[in-house]
Amino acid sequence: MAHFAKLDSQNKVMAVHVLDNQNTLDEEGNESEEVGIQFLTNLHGHAMWKQTSYNTHRGQHPNDKPLRKNYCGIGYDYDEQRDAFIPPQSYPSWVLDEDTCIWKAPVARPDDGKKYYWDEENTQWVEVEETLDESGGDNE
Repeated sequence: MAHFAKLDSQNKVMAVHVLDNQNTLDEEGNESEEVGIQFLTNLHGHAMWKQTSYNTHRGQHPNDKPLRKNYCGIGYDYDEQRDAFIPPQSYPSWVLDEDTCIWKAPVARPDDGKKYYWDEENTQWVEVEETLDESGGDNE
């Protein structure tokens, strides 16, 4: 299956469409983004379309060349200069990692096996305190 993002005039993802691979094949039987775009244009009318890869995340693909850094979702931005899909910014203090096009906290999350949440007001990770439910088990 091939996936395509429909973009608005500001390059924000409005929708993600899934096509059967046969609708993306050129005359030689090779997958072509242009053929997929033409198919979607014929079906839905003129719009800005960009192919996205369901298996691409953080600039990595397990079996193939990564496509546009991240699989997109509604609300993501397409950055033409980076040729990348970028998720919405998690918190105002977080910065974009140029290699992965994923937002990162300005302070590394502790790697001690404990659970943490981000406290934006104090720009720090705060450990989640475990509580017991009425049955005596952990309540997460």
